[in-house]
Amino acid sequence: MPRLRVLLFMLPFIAALSAVPAQAVMNTNAEHALVMDAATGQVLWAKDGFSPMPPASMSKLMTLELLFQRIKDGRVKLTDTFLVSERAWRERSGSTMFVNIGDRISAENLIRGIITQSGNDACIVVAEALGGSVEGFVDLMNKRAKEIGLTGSHFVNPDGLDVPPGQIMTAYDLAKLARHLIRDYPTLYHFFSDRSFTWQGITQPNRNLVLDTFPGTDGLKTGHLESSGYGITVSAVRNGQRLIVVLNGLRYPDLEKTGGKSKDWFAERRRADEAARVLGMAFREFRSYQLFKANEIAGNVPVWGGSSKSVPVTARVPVAVTMQVDSRPGLRVALRYNAPVAAPIAEGQQVGTLTITAPDFPGLSVPVYAAQEVPRAGLFGRMITGLKALIRGGG
Repeated sequence: MPRLRVLLFMLPFIAALSAVPAQAVMNTNAEHALVMDAATGQVLWAKDGFSPMPPASMSKLMTLELLFQRIKDGRVKLTDTFLVSERAWRERSGSTMFVNIGDRISAENLIRGIITQSGNDACIVVAEALGGSVEGFVDLMNKRAKEIGLTGSHFVNPDGLDVPPGQIMTAYDLAKLARHLIRDYPTLYHFFSDRSFTWQGITQPNRNLVLDTFPGTDGLKTGHLESSGYGITVSAVRNGQRLIVVLNGLRYPDLEKTGGKSKDWFAERRRADEAARVLGMAFREFRSYQLFKANEIAGNVPVWGGSSKSVPVTARVPVAVTMQVDSRPGLRVALRYNAPVAAPIAEGQQVGTLTITAPDFPGLSVPVYAAQEVPRAGLFGRMITGLKALIRGGG
């Protein structure tokens, strides 16, 4: 019967990491938090990151996803205009773009109004244009959420308000959605970096103040309700590494209106400070390590009865991991396969897996494939192989 064989090998330690200080503990006073590596989708750290919560205006990322999708596939152009209904105009409570009944607003300006001004009214305009009605658009939101794997989300409106109640997402889903927006819509993602937007002569700043406080930040969205507290989904790049951080349930009961500034003004700055602090911790504590390039030879698997004694194997995708710096010395890579691997072997045939382990790391398995064909050996070669097997068995 086939037996599992494991070839262990260590990757060379990166000397430059010796200067990194000892492990620090990730922490935040947010009720829900999650850090994700954008390259792999790997969750690096979480605090109640998989429990449903009211996402407030962060759920507008889903409204934007549906609009981005239609722009990408050509159904909508950035210059297309959408009509403002009375219902959209009445949504000018809270965060607003200040639309007027009967206006026709371009998709591009609505994107800016949703991202920068967090316009609830702009969301209704988009919902009615794409879904026929707000209710029809909500159905599209829930259908699309399932398609992209947001299993912990349920939408009841396009703007994140708590009327009607029941809008929920998890921090994990928000991070997955952010990663999807970054990866699938690279030509539209730049809108998240806008610092301000002017509509109807009214200029409003982007509520994502981390854009100006943490170098490398380029998105995404903030949110706030009394029920949810203050939240933010934010992404930044440093030294080629992109991380996504989600915080929600930040509460500031001690704040008061002072010096002509509102409580929200101070709370938004505290939220930005906390998001920048968590990003800074995450970039210090976690590193991405490239183990193998796509199609790079990752090892050799012995072959039984073939014209070659072994076959080189490769992964079809780059093999990279992100882990705590202190876990790096314990990183182990194992090439696993069921022996004997019998010829003939076709090029591209899966012949095993790479298993990556390390302390405080959940582990990763990647399939590996034969980098070349290995035909069966000729009759004489098979006889020699069989004879060697008999000799070994007789010993």
